[in-house]
Amino acid sequence: MAENGTDCDQRRTGMIKEQHNGNFADSSLLGERKRRDREERLNIVLWRQPLVTLQYFFLETLINLKEWTIKLWHRRSILVAFLLMLAVLTATYYVEGRHQQYVRYMEKKFFWCAYWVGLGILSSVGLGTGLHTFLLYLGPHIASVTLAAYECNSVNFPEPPYPDQIICPDEEATDGSISLWAIISKVRLEACMWGAGTAIGELPPYFMARAARLSGAEPDDEEYQEFEEMLEHAETAQDFASRAKLAVQNLVQKVGFFGILACASIPNPLFDLAGITCGHFLVPFWTFFGATLIGKAVIKMHIQKLFVIITFSKHIVEQMVSLIGAIPSIGPSLQKPFQEYLEAQRIKLHHKSDSGVPQGENWLSWMFEKLVIVMVCYFILSIINSMAQSYAKRLQQKMYSEEKTK
Repeated sequence: MAENGTDCDQRRTGMIKEQHNGNFADSSLLGERKRRDREERLNIVLWRQPLVTLQYFFLETLINLKEWTIKLWHRRSILVAFLLMLAVLTATYYVEGRHQQYVRYMEKKFFWCAYWVGLGILSSVGLGTGLHTFLLYLGPHIASVTLAAYECNSVNFPEPPYPDQIICPDEEATDGSISLWAIISKVRLEACMWGAGTAIGELPPYFMARAARLSGAEPDDEEYQEFEEMLEHAETAQDFASRAKLAVQNLVQKVGFFGILACASIPNPLFDLAGITCGHFLVPFWTFFGATLIGKAVIKMHIQKLFVIITFSKHIVEQMVSLIGAIPSIGPSLQKPFQEYLEAQRIKLHHKSDSGVPQGENWLSWMFEKLVIVMVCYFILSIINSMAQSYAKRLQQKMYSEEKTK
C-alpha cells in the first residue's frame, strides 16, 4: 500500500512537472513569436517596403474611419446636438448686426488658441515620433517677440494673431521702458495654449494603460512593455536611466497629485512613462490630467518662457554675436550672417523697406525653413509608418485567432 501510494505521488509529481515544463515551453515559444512579429512589423516602413506600407496605411485609414463612423452613430444624440450648435454659430457668424465685432474677435482668438493647442498635441502625442514644435514654432515666436520688444521699447504692437510681420508702434517709448514681465504677459496666451496641448497629448498612453489594467489584456505597445519590464526588474535595476525612471514612477504612484505636478512642471524626458504609470495604477483621471495641465501649461511654460526671453534679450544677443566674432580664423565670417540677420529684423520692425540695407534672404532663415520642412516631412512619414504597422498587427492578431480555432 505504501509503495503504491509512493508511486502515485511520484507519477503525480511527474505530471505536474511535465505540465509546468509544457506551459514554460509554450510561453517561451509565444514570446519568441511575438518578438519575430514585432521585428517584422518594424520593417514595414516607406524606405524599405513602400508599396506594402502605403497599402497598409490606406487600409488602416479606412478601418479607422469605419470605427469612428460607428462610434458617432452610437452617440448620434451628441452628434445631433453638436450639429445644431454648429448651425446656430454659423447663423450668428453670417447674420449682420452689432454683434459682428464680438464674433470677429472670438473667431480670431479661437483659431489662434486652436493653432497653439494643436502644435502642443503634436509635440507630445507621438504617433511614432513627436514633432518638436517648441523648438520649431513656439520658441522662435517668443524669441521674435522678445527681440521686437527690446528694439521697439514697447509691446504695443498688434495683439495675436499678428500680421505677416511685427511692426513697432508709431508712438515713441522711452529707452529702457520694457520689462521682463511685459514680454512674459505678451506671449502668455500662446505659451499656455501650447502647454495645454502637450497635456492633452499625454492622455492616449493613460487611457491605453488604464484599459489594459481593467481588462487584464497586455497591449503590444513598446512603451507599455518597457514599463512592465521596469516593474519586473525594479529591485535589480542598476543603470542610472532605469533607476531614474523607477524614481519617477514611485513618486507618481505614492505622492499622487503633487508627485505628478512636480514631474510635469520640470522639463525632463522621464515624464514619458507618467501617463502609462498613472493608467496602470488606476490614478483618477482628473488627478492625472489636472496635475499635468497645471504643471505643463502654467509652471513649466513660465520656466521655458523665461529661458527663451533671457537668452534673446538685447544685451545677451549682442554678447553672443561678439563672442562668435572672437573665434579664431572663422569668427568674422560666422559673425557676419548673424549681424546681417539681426539688422534685417530691425529694419522689418521699423518698416524701413526703402533702406539701403539689402533685403535678401539670410542663410540662417533659409536653413531654419528647410529644417522645419524636413522635420514636418519626417513626422508625416512616421505617421504613415505607424498606421501601416498597426494594420500589420491586425493581420497578425487575426492569424492568431484563426490558429486557436483550429
